[in-house]
Amino acid sequence: MLSVEENDLLTRVGSATPMGDLMRQYWIPALMSSELPAPNCPPLRVRLLGENLIAFRTTSGQVGLLAHACPHRGASLFYGRNEAEGIRCVYHGWKFDVAGRCVDMPTEPSESNFKDKVCARAYPCRERHGIVFAYMGVRQEPPPLPDLEPNMLPDGQAEVWTALRQCNWVQAMEGDIDTAHLALLHMGSVSPDDLLPGTFDYYTVNDRTPQYQVVDTEWGTMYGAYRPAQEDAYYWRIAQFLFPFYTLIPTGVLGVQIIVRAWVPVDDQHTMFWSMSVPQTRSNGAGRRSSRNGQPYAGSTGRPQFLPNTTDWLGRWRLAADASNDYFIDREVQRTQSYTGIDGIHLQDQAITESMGGVVDRSQEHLGTSDAMIIRTRRRLMRAATDWQAGRTPPAVDHPELYRQRSGGVILPRSADWVEATAALRRAFVCQPELVPQT
Repeated sequence: MLSVEENDLLTRVGSATPMGDLMRQYWIPALMSSELPAPNCPPLRVRLLGENLIAFRTTSGQVGLLAHACPHRGASLFYGRNEAEGIRCVYHGWKFDVAGRCVDMPTEPSESNFKDKVCARAYPCRERHGIVFAYMGVRQEPPPLPDLEPNMLPDGQAEVWTALRQCNWVQAMEGDIDTAHLALLHMGSVSPDDLLPGTFDYYTVNDRTPQYQVVDTEWGTMYGAYRPAQEDAYYWRIAQFLFPFYTLIPTGVLGVQIIVRAWVPVDDQHTMFWSMSVPQTRSNGAGRRSSRNGQPYAGSTGRPQFLPNTTDWLGRWRLAADASNDYFIDREVQRTQSYTGIDGIHLQDQAITESMGGVVDRSQEHLGTSDAMIIRTRRRLMRAATDWQAGRTPPAVDHPELYRQRSGGVILPRSADWVEATAALRRAFVCQPELVPQT
Protein backbone atom coordinates (compact mmCIF):
# COMPACT_ATOMS: atom_id res chain seq x y z
CA MET A 1 0.00 0.00 0.00
CA LEU A 2 1.03 3.62 -0.50
CA SER A 3 1.20 6.36 2.07
CA VAL A 4 -1.09 9.35 1.66
CA GLU A 5 1.90 11.40 0.48
CA GLU A 6 2.87 8.78 -2.12
CA ASN A 7 -0.72 8.57 -3.33
CA ASP A 8 -0.77 12.33 -3.83
CA LEU A 9 2.53 12.20 -5.72
CA LEU A 10 1.17 9.49 -8.00
CA THR A 11 -2.24 10.95 -8.76
CA ARG A 12 -2.16 14.75 -8.58
CA VAL A 13 -1.62 16.39 -11.97
CA GLY A 14 -2.30 20.07 -11.42
CA SER A 15 0.26 22.77 -12.10
CA ALA A 16 3.37 22.68 -9.89
CA THR A 17 2.82 19.05 -8.86
CA PRO A 18 5.61 16.55 -9.66
CA MET A 19 3.36 14.24 -11.71
CA GLY A 20 1.65 17.13 -13.45
CA ASP A 21 5.01 18.63 -14.38
CA LEU A 22 6.15 15.24 -15.71
CA MET A 23 3.01 14.88 -17.86
CA ARG A 24 3.61 18.27 -19.41
CA GLN A 25 6.89 17.12 -20.94
CA TYR A 26 5.07 14.73 -23.30
CA TRP A 27 2.63 15.29 -26.15
CA ILE A 28 -0.92 14.78 -24.85
CA PRO A 29 -3.97 13.63 -26.88
CA ALA A 30 -6.25 16.64 -26.36
CA LEU A 31 -9.22 16.29 -28.69
CA MET A 32 -10.51 14.63 -31.83
CA SER A 33 -9.84 16.50 -35.07
CA SER A 34 -13.56 16.06 -35.80
CA GLU A 35 -14.41 18.22 -32.79
CA LEU A 36 -13.11 21.22 -34.76
CA PRO A 37 -14.65 20.19 -38.09
CA ALA A 38 -13.92 23.25 -40.24
CA PRO A 39 -11.89 26.46 -40.37
CA ASN A 40 -13.36 29.23 -38.22
CA CYS A 41 -15.81 26.77 -36.60
CA PRO A 42 -17.04 27.45 -33.05
CA PRO A 43 -14.33 27.13 -30.39
CA LEU A 44 -14.30 24.19 -27.98
CA ARG A 45 -13.87 24.00 -24.22
CA VAL A 46 -11.10 21.53 -23.31
CA ARG A 47 -9.84 20.64 -19.84
CA LEU A 48 -6.37 19.08 -19.53
CA LEU A 49 -4.24 18.52 -16.43
CA GLY A 50 -6.61 20.68 -14.42
CA GLU A 51 -6.40 23.64 -16.82
CA ASN A 52 -9.39 25.16 -18.62
CA LEU A 53 -8.46 25.77 -22.24
CA ILE A 54 -10.09 26.87 -25.49
CA ALA A 55 -9.38 25.06 -28.76
CA PHE A 56 -10.10 26.66 -32.12
CA ARG A 57 -9.31 26.05 -35.80
CA THR A 58 -8.08 29.02 -37.82
CA THR A 59 -8.97 30.03 -41.35
CA SER A 60 -5.92 28.16 -42.66
CA GLY A 61 -6.83 25.04 -40.66
CA GLN A 62 -4.32 25.31 -37.80
CA VAL A 63 -5.45 24.32 -34.33
CA GLY A 64 -4.85 26.71 -31.46
CA LEU A 65 -5.11 25.88 -27.75
CA LEU A 66 -5.17 28.85 -25.38
CA ALA A 67 -5.94 29.48 -21.72
CA HIS A 68 -9.65 30.21 -21.61
CA ALA A 69 -9.27 33.48 -19.69
CA CYS A 70 -8.36 36.50 -21.81
CA PRO A 71 -5.19 38.08 -20.36
CA HIS A 72 -6.90 41.48 -20.40
CA ARG A 73 -9.55 41.07 -17.67
CA GLY A 74 -10.26 37.35 -17.61
CA ALA A 75 -13.30 37.03 -19.86
CA SER A 76 -13.60 33.58 -21.39
CA LEU A 77 -12.36 33.17 -24.95
CA PHE A 78 -15.03 30.48 -25.39
CA TYR A 79 -17.36 33.36 -26.34
CA GLY A 80 -14.75 34.76 -28.70
CA ARG A 81 -15.01 35.31 -32.44
CA ASN A 82 -12.97 32.79 -34.42
CA GLU A 83 -11.86 34.85 -37.39
CA ALA A 84 -8.96 35.40 -39.76
CA GLU A 85 -6.22 33.31 -38.13
CA GLY A 86 -7.07 34.12 -34.53
CA ILE A 87 -9.66 34.28 -31.79
CA ARG A 88 -11.00 37.65 -30.69
CA CYS A 89 -12.30 38.27 -27.16
CA VAL A 90 -15.72 39.87 -27.52
CA TYR A 91 -15.31 41.99 -24.37
CA HIS A 92 -12.81 44.50 -25.78
CA GLY A 93 -11.80 42.94 -29.09
CA TRP A 94 -8.30 41.78 -28.19
CA LYS A 95 -7.31 39.12 -30.72
CA PHE A 96 -4.81 36.27 -30.30
CA ASP A 97 -3.18 33.91 -32.77
CA VAL A 98 -2.38 30.21 -32.19
CA ALA A 99 0.92 31.14 -30.53
CA GLY A 100 -0.89 33.36 -28.03
CA ARG A 101 0.43 36.60 -29.52
CA CYS A 102 -1.93 39.56 -29.35
CA VAL A 103 -2.31 40.66 -32.98
CA ASP A 104 -4.97 43.31 -32.52
CA MET A 105 -6.00 45.59 -29.66
CA PRO A 106 -8.69 47.92 -30.98
CA THR A 107 -9.26 49.70 -27.65
CA GLU A 108 -5.69 51.05 -27.59
CA PRO A 109 -4.45 54.11 -29.54
CA SER A 110 -3.06 53.33 -32.97
CA GLU A 111 0.43 54.44 -31.92
CA SER A 112 0.46 52.10 -28.89
CA ASN A 113 2.72 49.04 -28.88
CA PHE A 114 0.96 47.54 -25.85
CA LYS A 115 -0.30 44.57 -27.87
CA ASP A 116 3.29 43.49 -28.45
CA LYS A 117 3.73 43.11 -24.68
CA VAL A 118 0.70 40.89 -24.02
CA CYS A 119 0.40 37.16 -24.65
CA ALA A 120 -2.21 34.56 -23.89
CA ARG A 121 -0.95 31.26 -22.53
CA ALA A 122 -0.80 29.01 -25.59
CA TYR A 123 0.17 25.39 -26.14
CA PRO A 124 1.50 24.04 -29.46
CA CYS A 125 -0.75 21.52 -31.22
CA ARG A 126 -0.09 18.90 -33.87
CA GLU A 127 -2.65 16.79 -35.69
CA ARG A 128 -2.05 13.22 -36.78
CA HIS A 129 -4.71 10.93 -38.21
CA GLY A 130 -7.70 12.28 -36.37
CA ILE A 131 -6.12 13.25 -33.05
CA VAL A 132 -4.96 16.71 -31.95
CA PHE A 133 -1.97 16.44 -29.62
CA ALA A 134 -0.96 19.29 -27.31
CA TYR A 135 2.41 20.03 -25.75
CA MET A 136 2.12 21.78 -22.38
CA GLY A 137 5.77 21.62 -21.36
CA VAL A 138 8.64 24.05 -20.96
CA ARG A 139 10.67 23.37 -24.10
CA GLN A 140 10.87 26.03 -26.79
CA GLU A 141 11.02 23.21 -29.33
CA PRO A 142 8.71 20.35 -28.34
CA PRO A 143 9.94 16.76 -28.48
CA PRO A 144 8.85 14.55 -31.39
CA LEU A 145 5.45 12.90 -31.34
CA PRO A 146 5.66 9.29 -30.12
CA ASP A 147 5.56 6.55 -32.76
CA LEU A 148 2.16 5.13 -31.84
CA GLU A 149 1.50 2.48 -34.48
CA PRO A 150 -2.28 2.81 -34.99
CA ASN A 151 -1.99 6.60 -35.03
CA MET A 152 0.60 6.48 -37.84
CA LEU A 153 -1.25 4.26 -40.31
CA PRO A 154 -2.99 5.77 -43.35
CA ASP A 155 -6.37 7.36 -42.70
CA GLY A 156 -9.18 4.85 -42.46
CA GLN A 157 -7.13 1.90 -41.22
CA ALA A 158 -7.36 2.62 -37.50
CA GLU A 159 -10.42 3.18 -35.34
CA VAL A 160 -10.21 6.00 -32.79
CA TRP A 161 -12.66 6.77 -30.03
CA THR A 162 -12.59 8.43 -26.65
CA ALA A 163 -14.70 8.47 -23.47
CA LEU A 164 -14.74 10.43 -20.24
CA ARG A 165 -14.17 8.46 -17.06
CA GLN A 166 -15.10 10.00 -13.73
CA CYS A 167 -12.10 8.98 -11.66
CA ASN A 168 -8.38 9.59 -11.38
CA TRP A 169 -6.23 8.61 -14.35
CA VAL A 170 -4.08 6.13 -12.39
CA GLN A 171 -6.92 3.94 -11.14
CA ALA A 172 -8.46 4.01 -14.63
CA MET A 173 -5.13 3.11 -16.27
CA GLU A 174 -4.35 0.34 -13.78
CA GLY A 175 -7.28 -1.70 -15.06
CA ASP A 176 -5.39 -2.08 -18.33
CA ILE A 177 -2.29 -3.54 -16.66
CA ASP A 178 -4.22 -5.91 -14.39
CA THR A 179 -4.68 -9.13 -16.34
CA ALA A 180 -6.10 -11.13 -13.40
CA HIS A 181 -9.48 -9.39 -13.50
CA LEU A 182 -10.19 -10.61 -17.05
CA ALA A 183 -11.07 -14.11 -15.86
CA LEU A 184 -13.51 -12.78 -13.25
CA LEU A 185 -14.94 -9.33 -13.98
CA HIS A 186 -15.33 -10.07 -17.70
CA MET A 187 -15.50 -13.86 -17.82
CA GLY A 188 -16.54 -14.93 -14.33
CA SER A 189 -19.63 -16.79 -15.54
CA VAL A 190 -17.87 -18.54 -18.42
CA SER A 191 -16.97 -22.22 -18.00
CA PRO A 192 -14.13 -23.99 -19.83
CA ASP A 193 -16.86 -26.29 -21.18
CA ASP A 194 -18.33 -23.30 -23.03
CA LEU A 195 -15.10 -22.61 -24.90
CA LEU A 196 -13.05 -24.21 -27.63
CA PRO A 197 -9.91 -25.92 -26.25
CA GLY A 198 -6.75 -24.29 -27.55
CA THR A 199 -8.13 -20.75 -27.59
CA PHE A 200 -6.78 -17.97 -25.40
CA ASP A 201 -10.14 -17.61 -23.66
CA TYR A 202 -10.15 -21.31 -22.85
CA TYR A 203 -6.74 -21.11 -21.17
CA THR A 204 -7.83 -17.97 -19.29
CA VAL A 205 -10.95 -19.55 -17.83
CA ASN A 206 -9.36 -22.94 -17.25
CA ASP A 207 -6.83 -21.37 -14.86
CA ARG A 208 -7.94 -18.08 -13.34
CA THR A 209 -4.74 -17.53 -11.33
CA PRO A 210 -1.95 -16.47 -13.70
CA GLN A 211 1.64 -16.20 -12.57
CA TYR A 212 3.57 -13.03 -13.30
CA GLN A 213 6.93 -11.76 -14.44
CA VAL A 214 7.39 -8.00 -14.62
CA VAL A 215 10.27 -5.95 -16.01
CA ASP A 216 11.22 -2.31 -16.38
CA THR A 217 11.74 -1.09 -19.95
CA GLU A 218 13.20 2.02 -21.52
CA TRP A 219 9.65 3.12 -22.32
CA GLY A 220 7.93 2.07 -19.08
CA THR A 221 7.07 -1.39 -17.76
CA MET A 222 6.02 -4.74 -19.23
CA TYR A 223 4.50 -7.89 -17.80
CA GLY A 224 4.24 -11.47 -18.91
CA ALA A 225 1.42 -13.38 -17.22
CA TYR A 226 1.39 -17.09 -17.92
CA ARG A 227 -0.92 -20.06 -17.48
CA PRO A 228 -0.68 -23.72 -18.50
CA ALA A 229 -1.53 -24.39 -22.13
CA GLN A 230 -0.49 -27.66 -23.74
CA GLU A 231 1.51 -30.09 -21.62
CA ASP A 232 4.82 -28.52 -22.55
CA ALA A 233 3.71 -24.93 -23.14
CA TYR A 234 2.37 -21.81 -21.43
CA TYR A 235 -0.15 -19.27 -22.65
CA TRP A 236 1.42 -15.84 -22.09
CA ARG A 237 -0.42 -12.51 -21.96
CA ILE A 238 2.14 -9.78 -22.60
CA ALA A 239 1.18 -6.16 -22.04
CA GLN A 240 2.89 -2.81 -21.71
CA PHE A 241 2.79 0.54 -19.99
CA LEU A 242 4.45 3.38 -21.91
CA PHE A 243 5.18 6.78 -20.43
CA PRO A 244 3.38 8.79 -19.41
CA PHE A 245 -0.12 7.19 -19.69
CA TYR A 246 -0.25 4.73 -22.61
CA THR A 247 -1.16 1.06 -22.31
CA LEU A 248 -1.04 -1.86 -24.76
CA ILE A 249 -3.47 -4.56 -23.69
CA PRO A 250 -3.08 -8.26 -24.61
CA THR A 251 -6.50 -9.03 -26.12
CA GLY A 252 -5.24 -10.37 -29.46
CA VAL A 253 -2.37 -12.36 -30.92
CA LEU A 254 1.10 -10.99 -30.17
CA GLY A 255 2.67 -9.90 -33.43
CA VAL A 256 -0.71 -9.25 -35.07
CA GLN A 257 -2.74 -7.03 -32.75
CA ILE A 258 -2.34 -3.29 -33.27
CA ILE A 259 -3.69 -1.27 -30.36
CA VAL A 260 -2.69 1.65 -28.15
CA ARG A 261 -4.80 3.13 -25.37
CA ALA A 262 -4.23 6.37 -23.45
CA TRP A 263 -5.47 7.56 -20.07
CA VAL A 264 -5.23 11.33 -20.22
CA PRO A 265 -5.74 13.27 -16.98
CA VAL A 266 -8.48 15.85 -17.38
CA ASP A 267 -7.94 16.79 -13.75
CA ASP A 268 -7.35 14.84 -10.56
CA GLN A 269 -10.80 13.21 -10.65
CA HIS A 270 -11.57 12.88 -14.36
CA THR A 271 -9.81 11.01 -17.18
CA MET A 272 -10.23 10.97 -20.94
CA PHE A 273 -9.78 7.44 -22.25
CA TRP A 274 -8.46 7.05 -25.80
CA SER A 275 -8.55 3.90 -27.91
CA MET A 276 -6.56 3.63 -31.16
CA SER A 277 -6.68 0.25 -32.84
CA VAL A 278 -6.98 -1.71 -36.07
CA PRO A 279 -10.09 -3.78 -35.28
CA GLN A 280 -9.42 -6.64 -37.68
CA THR A 281 -6.12 -7.40 -35.93
CA ARG A 282 -7.79 -8.11 -32.59
CA SER A 283 -8.43 -11.86 -32.89
CA ASN A 284 -8.29 -14.10 -29.86
CA GLY A 285 -5.95 -16.96 -30.64
CA ALA A 286 -6.45 -20.22 -32.56
CA GLY A 287 -9.08 -18.64 -34.78
CA ARG A 288 -11.55 -15.84 -34.19
CA ARG A 289 -14.11 -17.96 -32.33
CA SER A 290 -13.66 -18.83 -28.68
CA SER A 291 -17.05 -20.28 -27.74
CA ARG A 292 -18.17 -23.71 -28.85
CA ASN A 293 -21.41 -22.38 -30.33
CA GLY A 294 -19.77 -19.43 -32.05
CA GLN A 295 -21.69 -16.91 -29.93
CA PRO A 296 -20.09 -14.30 -27.68
CA TYR A 297 -20.42 -14.92 -23.98
CA ALA A 298 -23.00 -13.01 -21.94
CA GLY A 299 -21.98 -9.50 -20.94
CA SER A 300 -19.34 -9.08 -23.64
CA THR A 301 -21.40 -7.57 -26.45
CA GLY A 302 -22.35 -4.15 -25.09
CA ARG A 303 -20.87 -1.15 -26.84
CA PRO A 304 -20.45 2.28 -25.25
CA GLN A 305 -23.48 4.51 -25.72
CA PHE A 306 -22.83 8.23 -25.49
CA LEU A 307 -24.84 11.20 -24.34
CA PRO A 308 -24.89 14.20 -26.68
CA ASN A 309 -21.84 16.37 -26.14
CA THR A 310 -22.43 19.63 -24.32
CA THR A 311 -20.25 22.72 -24.19
CA ASP A 312 -19.28 22.63 -20.50
CA TRP A 313 -15.82 21.62 -19.28
CA LEU A 314 -16.81 17.99 -18.65
CA GLY A 315 -19.44 17.71 -21.36
CA ARG A 316 -17.51 15.75 -23.99
CA TRP A 317 -17.78 12.01 -24.64
CA ARG A 318 -19.83 11.06 -21.58
CA LEU A 319 -21.36 7.59 -21.41
CA ALA A 320 -25.12 7.21 -21.04
CA ALA A 321 -24.52 4.53 -18.39
CA ASP A 322 -22.97 5.96 -15.24
CA ALA A 323 -23.20 5.90 -11.46
CA SER A 324 -26.50 7.77 -11.50
CA ASN A 325 -28.23 4.80 -13.19
CA ASP A 326 -25.94 2.07 -11.78
CA TYR A 327 -24.45 1.48 -15.23
CA PHE A 328 -27.73 -0.19 -16.28
CA ILE A 329 -26.91 -3.24 -14.18
CA ASP A 330 -29.45 -6.06 -14.60
CA ARG A 331 -29.56 -8.17 -11.43
CA GLU A 332 -31.50 -10.97 -13.08
CA VAL A 333 -28.87 -11.21 -15.85
CA GLN A 334 -26.18 -11.14 -13.17
CA ARG A 335 -27.89 -14.02 -11.36
CA THR A 336 -28.48 -16.18 -14.43
CA GLN A 337 -26.14 -15.23 -17.28
CA SER A 338 -23.24 -12.86 -16.75
CA TYR A 339 -20.91 -12.32 -13.81
CA THR A 340 -21.65 -8.60 -13.45
CA GLY A 341 -25.03 -7.97 -15.04
CA ILE A 342 -23.37 -5.00 -16.77
CA ASP A 343 -23.18 -5.34 -20.54
CA GLY A 344 -19.88 -4.51 -22.21
CA ILE A 345 -16.21 -4.90 -21.36
CA HIS A 346 -15.54 -1.17 -21.35
CA LEU A 347 -18.56 -0.40 -19.21
CA GLN A 348 -17.68 -3.12 -16.69
CA ASP A 349 -14.23 -1.57 -16.29
CA GLN A 350 -15.69 1.92 -16.05
CA ALA A 351 -18.19 0.94 -13.36
CA ILE A 352 -15.55 -0.68 -11.18
CA THR A 353 -12.88 2.01 -11.44
CA GLU A 354 -15.39 4.80 -10.88
CA SER A 355 -16.88 2.95 -7.90
CA MET A 356 -13.56 3.46 -6.08
CA GLY A 357 -14.26 7.19 -5.90
CA GLY A 358 -12.64 10.15 -7.60
CA VAL A 359 -9.22 9.29 -6.14
CA VAL A 360 -8.90 5.93 -4.42
CA ASP A 361 -7.26 5.85 -0.98
CA ARG A 362 -4.32 3.53 -1.62
CA SER A 363 -3.28 3.62 2.02
CA GLN A 364 -6.18 1.20 2.61
CA GLU A 365 -5.23 -1.32 -0.11
CA HIS A 366 -4.01 -4.88 0.42
CA LEU A 367 -2.07 -5.82 -2.69
CA GLY A 368 -1.37 -9.43 -3.69
CA THR A 369 0.83 -11.31 -6.13
CA SER A 370 -1.52 -10.49 -9.01
CA ASP A 371 -0.72 -6.79 -8.49
CA ALA A 372 2.95 -7.10 -9.45
CA MET A 373 2.62 -4.98 -12.61
CA ILE A 374 0.62 -2.32 -10.80
CA ILE A 375 3.23 -2.07 -8.04
CA ARG A 376 6.11 -1.85 -10.54
CA THR A 377 4.36 0.77 -12.68
CA ARG A 378 3.48 2.97 -9.71
CA ARG A 379 7.10 2.94 -8.59
CA ARG A 380 8.30 3.73 -12.10
CA LEU A 381 5.92 6.67 -12.41
CA MET A 382 6.78 8.13 -9.01
CA ARG A 383 10.50 7.74 -9.66
CA ALA A 384 10.19 9.46 -13.04
CA ALA A 385 8.28 12.36 -11.48
CA THR A 386 10.87 12.92 -8.75
CA ASP A 387 13.71 12.44 -11.25
CA TRP A 388 12.22 15.19 -13.43
CA GLN A 389 12.09 17.48 -10.41
CA ALA A 390 15.79 16.74 -9.92
CA GLY A 391 16.56 17.75 -13.51
CA ARG A 392 16.72 14.35 -15.23
CA THR A 393 15.18 13.84 -18.67
CA PRO A 394 11.85 11.96 -18.59
CA PRO A 395 11.88 8.40 -19.94
CA ALA A 396 11.42 7.96 -23.70
CA VAL A 397 10.44 11.59 -24.28
CA ASP A 398 13.17 12.16 -26.90
CA HIS A 399 12.95 8.69 -28.42
CA PRO A 400 9.74 8.26 -30.40
CA GLU A 401 10.98 4.92 -31.73
CA LEU A 402 10.67 3.39 -28.25
CA TYR A 403 6.89 3.54 -28.65
CA ARG A 404 7.01 1.08 -31.53
CA GLN A 405 5.61 -1.76 -29.43
CA ARG A 406 2.92 -4.42 -29.61
CA SER A 407 1.13 -6.53 -27.05
CA GLY A 408 -0.92 -9.72 -27.11
CA GLY A 409 -1.08 -13.40 -26.34
CA VAL A 410 1.30 -16.14 -27.41
CA ILE A 411 1.97 -19.81 -26.73
CA LEU A 412 5.57 -20.51 -25.74
CA PRO A 413 7.47 -23.62 -24.66
CA ARG A 414 7.72 -23.77 -20.89
CA SER A 415 11.50 -23.54 -21.12
CA ALA A 416 11.45 -20.30 -23.14
CA ASP A 417 12.69 -16.94 -21.88
CA TRP A 418 9.54 -14.91 -22.56
CA VAL A 419 11.34 -11.60 -23.05
CA GLU A 420 13.81 -12.95 -25.60
CA ALA A 421 11.29 -15.26 -27.28
CA THR A 422 8.85 -12.42 -27.96
CA ALA A 423 11.28 -9.65 -28.94
CA ALA A 424 10.48 -9.88 -32.66
CA LEU A 425 6.74 -10.25 -32.06
CA ARG A 426 6.66 -7.09 -29.95
CA ARG A 427 8.00 -4.90 -32.77
CA ALA A 428 5.44 -2.60 -34.32
CA PHE A 429 5.16 -1.93 -38.06
CA VAL A 430 6.12 -5.51 -38.93
CA CYS A 431 3.75 -7.56 -41.08
CA GLN A 432 3.60 -11.20 -39.96
CA PRO A 433 0.76 -12.80 -41.98
CA GLU A 434 1.73 -16.30 -40.86
CA LEU A 435 0.45 -15.41 -37.38
CA VAL A 436 -3.05 -14.41 -38.48
CA PRO A 437 -5.48 -17.07 -37.25
CA GLN A 438 -7.61 -18.84 -39.84
CA THR A 439 -11.38 -18.73 -39.43
